[in-house]
Amino acid sequence: MEFEEGLEPVSPTGQYFNSSVLSVSIIAVMEFEIPINNLPSIMSLVKDVFLPINPRFSSIMVTGEKGEKQWKRVEVKLEDHINVPIFPIGLSPDSYDEYFDDYISKIAMNHFPQNKPLWEIHIVKYPTSNAAGTIIFKLHHALGDGYSLMGALLSSMQRADNPSLPLTFPFRQRSESKSDRLSRGVSQLVSLIFNTIHDFGWSMLKSNLIEDDRTPIRSGEKGVEFRPITISTMTFSLDHIKFIKDKLGVTINDVITGIIFFGTRLYMQEVSQKSSKADSTAIVLLSTRTVKGYKSVKEMIKPESDTPWGNQFGLLHVSIPKFTNLKSSNPLEFVLKVHKIIRKKRNSSSVYFTGRLLSIMKKLKGPEAASKYIHRASNYSSMSISNMIGPVEQMALVKHPVKGLYFMTLKVPQSLTITMVSYMGNLRVAVGSEKGFLDPHKFKSCVINAFEMTLQAAHEIPT
Repeated sequence: MEFEEGLEPVSPTGQYFNSSVLSVSIIAVMEFEIPINNLPSIMSLVKDVFLPINPRFSSIMVTGEKGEKQWKRVEVKLEDHINVPIFPIGLSPDSYDEYFDDYISKIAMNHFPQNKPLWEIHIVKYPTSNAAGTIIFKLHHALGDGYSLMGALLSSMQRADNPSLPLTFPFRQRSESKSDRLSRGVSQLVSLIFNTIHDFGWSMLKSNLIEDDRTPIRSGEKGVEFRPITISTMTFSLDHIKFIKDKLGVTINDVITGIIFFGTRLYMQEVSQKSSKADSTAIVLLSTRTVKGYKSVKEMIKPESDTPWGNQFGLLHVSIPKFTNLKSSNPLEFVLKVHKIIRKKRNSSSVYFTGRLLSIMKKLKGPEAASKYIHRASNYSSMSISNMIGPVEQMALVKHPVKGLYFMTLKVPQSLTITMVSYMGNLRVAVGSEKGFLDPHKFKSCVINAFEMTLQAAHEIPT
């Protein structure tokens, strides 16, 4: 049964991400402190709170008379979207870890049926080594970007300590004031123009002609997005990351990205010495929103909202620095190299020109052409990195306290995907790796080693 309502056009990015070339999804995993034993309340929450958040959660994507894709409202049957897997009973948490890993790998590869709204929820009631129970939200990227979808999930949550109070988020400070930026005047403008031309030109080359080398983190095989993946996670203290940041005078994102890159190079070197000097590039997903925290969903869906619902982000090509020698590299120098690279990228408008290029492609050749461009740009690179800001306080879902939180982007045509989210003073890093190609345990060990080396080196800097 369909609702007799007007059709809403699908955003350009939504069309790019749900095409014959690309079908990108996101899974968000919530780990709970207590067993999940109140399914009726969760079902009611989905029906009464989650679905009304945005009409897209009750819509399917259809093609209009002129070939444009549109959202069409339909009746939602919850039983088609909520899944409760059955595992053997009486096993240990370590044994359930294997079942959980296999299950999440399976649903990561499944395609969304196009005749139903593009979301599903999986409720895993069995205890693992990380949680007494777990809920997996799988949402198609066409529904919105990480900011929109995180806002939707958080609107269903409450503070565990006091449900009457709102969740709060870390305050993001800019490292440079507006007056400082204006004082640089002409020199800043010249730098902006030069960096934009350089970055946009290099991005065009990387997206069309120049492929990264085949390395232990890039198989380079066609159809890599259809291969099974393994998802592993690690947790770092935000206080430790801030300590490194203050010692080096850089941003938190610089420290995080630098450590991830350093750990990646350590892994590449350990698997193959030749790959230490290989050309490898990461695609960093950059939000183009200027907000410092999450807006309410009601604010996002207003017609003239300054933070509208949808996909608002850009793609940056960032070269992974090489080690100065084959044996080792100074971790702090490595982080500072990453800081300099990202600082130049930030002082550039190439992201907006790339967005404009995709719009022109869509207008001239259709959304499939733009999808092919994004697919090729990702496939020619070695890895992708994205991060989200989570709440400072512990949150709860129908009185079930959330112990941990992480997410992963699916069906990206790369062998390695890194995602990060902050929550309750920690940073949870998730690694999505091509199964049978990357060694997830060795990669995780290398990143942890990179973090410990960087922290130790920062402690050795005089105050």
